Amino acid sequence: MSDALEEQQFGAVTVLYGAHHGKYPHGNTLIVRGRAQSIAIDPSLGLVARGSPPPHVDRVLHSHCHEDHVAGSFLYPDAGWLFHEADLPGIRSLDGLMDLYGYAEPIRSAWSKTVVEQFHFTPRPEAVAFHGGDVFDLGGVTVEVIHAPGHTRGHCFFRIEPAGLVYLADVDLSSFGPYYGDAWSDLEDFERTLVMARELHARYYATFHHVGVIEDRAMYLARLDRFAGVIADRERRLLAYLAEPHTLDDIVRHRFVYRPHDQVAFADGVERRSMSLHLARLMRDGRVRELEPGRYRA
Repeated sequence: MSDALEEQQFGAVTVLYGAHHGKYPHGNTLIVRGRAQSIAIDPSLGLVARGSPPPHVDRVLHSHCHEDHVAGSFLYPDAGWLFHEADLPGIRSLDGLMDLYGYAEPIRSAWSKTVVEQFHFTPRPEAVAFHGGDVFDLGGVTVEVIHAPGHTRGHCFFRIEPAGLVYLADVDLSSFGPYYGDAWSDLEDFERTLVMARELHARYYATFHHVGVIEDRAMYLARLDRFAGVIADRERRLLAYLAEPHTLDDIVRHRFVYRPHDQVAFADGVERRSMSLHLARLMRDGRVRELEPGRYRA
């Protein structure tokens, strides 16, 4: 697939596919049109790559505040921007966004430059908050907010009716699995979100990355179970690694989220945050103990 967006229609919803079905750093943007209003959900880099004016909308709705989900929002300077209240600090300033990630220097400064230059981050102090359970009535079309935290504090799904489509944002059903490597991520919130996601019934399930739109519920559940199973696999591998004593620095170097050869600038920060969450839980459960300060063993 080229960088040009391919489109697919699902009733009042148009899915604009990013390059390679929204493979990061690209993503799949939704345009939802009712009789009275229209909205864009998660404007991606693909909108920028079009090189033409973006589809007109009245408001821009974001599933959460991450660089790839706001990369095309600057194209809508006159539309209202909306975020869940818990993620609102991330769009109000660049420092607020960096606090959401929680990277230490020198990664913080380098990443700040990247989100501005490559993802067109534009602070929006006047962005408006929404809440779980809110419903946007566009005129014959509704968009319901389903709070789905874990990836970020304010991460949300959206149910769009009467299209019968649920947008899952970064529960992207990929083989990489759940991402909970930011300061504002929470492993156990993510697990609760995944349990909730199994109870969602829809005609279509749409993701921001990779998969695009799934119409078959059995396929959706199979992909969801595989996605969720990555959490247990990471924990299983960590326990096996801790058959011998290791420090958190050892764990970070070993790589449990990314592959050892993956060239990701912020990989160490993600590994440290993600595996610290697993380590804390394993210690609470009595499956790992601290032999001496900073050294752990299963």
